[in-house]
Amino acid sequence: MREPRHISSRAHALVKTLHRLANEPAASRRLGQVWLEGDHLARAFLARGGQAALAVVGASAWLQPGPRELALQAAEIVVIDDALLPEISSLESPVSIGFLIDLPSAGAQPLSGVATVVLDRLQDPGNVGTILRSAAALGVRQVLAMKGSAALWSPKVLRAGMGAHFALHLVEGLAPADLDALAVPLVATSSHAEAAIDRLALPAPCAWVFGHEGQGVGPELMARCALTVTIPQPGGEESLNVAAATAICLYESARQARR
Repeated sequence: MREPRHISSRAHALVKTLHRLANEPAASRRLGQVWLEGDHLARAFLARGGQAALAVVGASAWLQPGPRELALQAAEIVVIDDALLPEISSLESPVSIGFLIDLPSAGAQPLSGVATVVLDRLQDPGNVGTILRSAAALGVRQVLAMKGSAALWSPKVLRAGMGAHFALHLVEGLAPADLDALAVPLVATSSHAEAAIDRLALPAPCAWVFGHEGQGVGPELMARCALTVTIPQPGGEESLNVAAATAICLYESARQARR
């Protein structure tokens, strides 16, 4: 069995890097790395064919068969003192294992001709992560984030996504003109649209566009949409949460595609 390196100082460079990745939303973009904190994200990464360069595991967990087996899937292993686990976590109860990987979407470009979700300046990481889960579950191939959106690989989005990241092609930091290469029609929801989502044939594939929680889709991006639809709300609420609206739209696209 390979011998791990041991770290016992919070001043160690790796501990400082993991601390930034765990606590700063934009750190992954800046450092080009992602900290997959916890057993679930690590296993989801492996299940999608990922190869981890580094596993970081607490000293007590290293002595347990489950965490040890998981850590051994990485090319290199670092065992850190249990007292340092809070330093590399954003959780109240720090987990005892994780993978450090290169940022998967670094340098990625949008794919053409595939089912897509476009996020226009969404701010809430919980919404973004939930949307990624819905997209992965309902057959979407890629998710594109416009400039001003929450960082797709931030810790909170990763936790909310529950591993959906690894099933999707992700690109962020885009401008409206970057969507011209998609070669599929853009579709958005609007309370002012006349056509209800379940009353017309949706284009397939298409790119669903979802906007800022308070401001909606920006004018420049809305002008590029070939179609706008409304989601019927017989209960009379003014609007739906964007993650809920996304799930409805993607389900309707998937339902029509199965017919």
